[in-house]
Amino acid sequence: MTAPMFITLADDSWQRAHYALIVAAGALSLGRTVTIFAGGRSVHALAKDWSGLKNITSDAELDNRGVASFRDLREAVIELGANLMVCETGLALTGLTPDTLCKTVSVRGIVTFLEQAGDRPILAL
Repeated sequence: MTAPMFITLADDSWQRAHYALIVAAGALSLGRTVTIFAGGRSVHALAKDWSGLKNITSDAELDNRGVASFRDLREAVIELGANLMVCETGLALTGLTPDTLCKTVSVRGIVTFLEQAGDRPILAL
């Protein structure tokens, strides 16, 4: 059995969030379990509307270049069963509410994420 993967996001970078979704989708496709914890302004990455992220490359441009779009990657990660969490403090910081989040995203604190990760490595993007 392969070890679970734990990914944390902390800023509002579209590029980091997109890459985290690429890594997560790849790991999930290999049968690994994946948990993504979005804290601070990165909670926008797991909101239905991710326009609060900075320096967004449009899905249309990515599609034209043959690159997986943000929407497609996020939907794949959800369908493949990733455990998605956003920080309750990040929600307060951004003014987002639980109903603005994608389906399956839970609101948790960093302690919950760290408890789940235990002594396993955490990939910070």
